[in-house]
Amino acid sequence: MPNLPDAKKRVKQNARNRASNRARKSELKAETRGFEKILATGDKAAATKAFSTLSKHLDQVSAKGSLHKNTAARRKSRLAKRLNAAAGK
Repeated sequence: MPNLPDAKKRVKQNARNRASNRARKSELKAETRGFEKILATGDKAAATKAFSTLSKHLDQVSAKGSLHKNTAARRKSRLAKRLNAAAGK
């Protein structure tokens, strides 16, 4: 348990930041599952729209620092690859 005031404050900040990071990542996972579900149906227009919003959301979460920018870029790349493969069918 921290004794110094700044250490006590840091514990509170870490708890708050952890909660918001977990919430953002959870939203991303839910949105990704939704995109994959749309992709499985074969609706290309809806999948493209879902990818666009998911891509934007990934950028926003990485800008907040909850996700590293390279991780966001890698996820977007992999999702775009899957979208293009589905569109090619």
